[in-house]
Amino acid sequence: MIVLFTDFGLEGPYVGQMKAVLQAEAPGRPVIDLFADAPTHDPRAAAYLLSAYAAGFPAGAVFLCVVDPGVGGDRLPAMVLADGRWYVGPENGLFALVARRAGAVRWWPVDWRPDRLSASFHGRDLFAPTAARLALGRTPDRTPRPAAGLDRPDWPDDLAEVVYIDRFGNAMTGLRADVVPPDAPLQVAGRRLPRARTFSDVPVGTAFWYENANGLAEIAVNRGRAVDLLDLRPGADVGIAT
Repeated sequence: MIVLFTDFGLEGPYVGQMKAVLQAEAPGRPVIDLFADAPTHDPRAAAYLLSAYAAGFPAGAVFLCVVDPGVGGDRLPAMVLADGRWYVGPENGLFALVARRAGAVRWWPVDWRPDRLSASFHGRDLFAPTAARLALGRTPDRTPRPAAGLDRPDWPDDLAEVVYIDRFGNAMTGLRADVVPPDAPLQVAGRRLPRARTFSDVPVGTAFWYENANGLAEIAVNRGRAVDLLDLRPGADVGIAT
């Protein structure tokens, strides 16, 4: 399967144009929409989401990832093989957490170029055809580069801030829940939020945090919107209270 992870949104032509290329280049391969609203222009925040959510997909999946504020610049286009899953997209830190947490990593720059390569839409012109080739089993035959080249050593293992807000107003953080002590509250927007197992374990209207289905610490309100109650935005700091 080919899995889409972008900050394009579903409005406008961008996702549709990439899917058209995938259909033409790899007909019959299933295309899964994972995120079309990854953190806009923010490869660092997106990297923590990608690492958490990619883990639920089988080996052999090809992730077509485009969070690329430097499109057309000097960042490299990359193919990454991490724990049996392929990732295609810009080498701008987007794959740093995937690589850091994987047991086996290899990566290659994308050297191929199409006859027509726009300056501003590499998702369609370069990354989508590359992902299609990988989905068809056409893997690189060149020597890979060292995995350390993907890392961003100044990025923490877990990011203590809000990285994504979903349509329910819940706020995902870049913290894996298992790095937070079991009974520790999270300090968010000047409030201490207790941990709960799930929404119905707290009274209606109560803010809390929980381990979401993909292992991240997530801030929520039972039958409410944490983003509104706590005035949260992407990038808001999150602390582990003592």
